[in-house]
Amino acid sequence: MRTNEFDEARYIHDYDDVVAYLNVVLEENDLDALVDAIGTVARSEGMTKISERTGLNRESLYRSLREGGNPSFATVQKVLAACGLRLSIVGDSERAALA
Repeated sequence: MRTNEFDEARYIHDYDDVVAYLNVVLEENDLDALVDAIGTVARSEGMTKISERTGLNRESLYRSLREGGNPSFATVQKVLAACGLRLSIVGDSERAALA
């Protein structure tokens, strides 16, 4: 029996999938998982396209946007922008209530 490695990027089909996927990962509050998820989104868009849009080296993007990778904030911001996304800060009402 032959199997293929599971790749989440194959199941991201549109913009709504991207937004939902990243929001679920953000709720986990796990930086490594978030970096990996951004890499998954970039692969779903096509890493060559992301490389061209950002001006960043494709191989470097693969290395930095995987679990355990350590991309700079500028890289994350450029990749998200290349995917039509931006970061937003939202207050945590539960935390604010504790203060």
